[in-house]
Amino acid sequence: MMFLVTVGICVRNGEKMLQSAVDSILAQDFPLEQMQVIFVDDGSQDKTPKIIEQYMQIFGNRAKSFRTPWMGLGHARNLVVKEADAELILFVDADEILSRSYVQAQVDTLDKNPHLGITAGVFKTIPGNMILSLEVAPYIVNQKNFGKSKNFLWKYDKLIGTGGTTFRTKAIRQAGGFDESISGAGEDTDLVLRIKKLGWLIQPNMAELYELHGGLSKPKDLWKKYFWYGYGCQKSFHQTREAFSLPRMSPIAGVVTGLFYSFPAYRFMHRKQVFLLPLHFGFKLTAWMLGFMKGQLQR
Repeated sequence: MMFLVTVGICVRNGEKMLQSAVDSILAQDFPLEQMQVIFVDDGSQDKTPKIIEQYMQIFGNRAKSFRTPWMGLGHARNLVVKEADAELILFVDADEILSRSYVQAQVDTLDKNPHLGITAGVFKTIPGNMILSLEVAPYIVNQKNFGKSKNFLWKYDKLIGTGGTTFRTKAIRQAGGFDESISGAGEDTDLVLRIKKLGWLIQPNMAELYELHGGLSKPKDLWKKYFWYGYGCQKSFHQTREAFSLPRMSPIAGVVTGLFYSFPAYRFMHRKQVFLLPLHFGFKLTAWMLGFMKGQLQR
């Protein structure tokens, strides 16, 4: 392998946030000469291609760039996997900002255990954005509690997604890459499940990153996001059903889940607003369920 880490940036219409994401990569304390960057522009109709072109000049021969018609995240991420010239692949979304030591922490975590196939850091909250803070609170709790003993309420570890996640390249290739037939949400869950079934271990690390969720700031943004998730998860349900339980995705279950998340979230975050999590969960799972039902009706 020519590099140690390939950073895959798959983006579509990301002009508002892409620069902050790439700048956070350039600011890493990890040696840049050991990093490769692969951009995949999945049919952008804004200034994203021009932004990528500017950064290609900065990265030089340590970067590759591809532009495709809109073919979905699965295809875009597989292009990164195919073209990667490094032992590790870190996927960074256009709405994510890495802390300065993020890449080094991923490398250190995977170096310590050769059986580890996937690792990811923990999200940080954005001051002044209550909806986004509520959205990342459960992720923070899940990361902090990953691997700890479970009870009847917390039966399973939540699977790590793709954004901000580092994979061993050979683990992804061994699993056959992303399923490009999954056109909605769920392509990352499907891959992580297959990698796990092959015997690779999953472990989070404590490096931090900002997850902006596409600039999520209003209730209507939250509704649209989770309606899309529900619709997409329905389309991949037969492949990812072991990752979630339909009864636990109901609005009533969401209120209960939010209640149980609120107490550990307050312990980790020390913010009273986390006690709004029952309402937050109930609202977004209503959208999720309606999206899922729409997908069912269109089958």
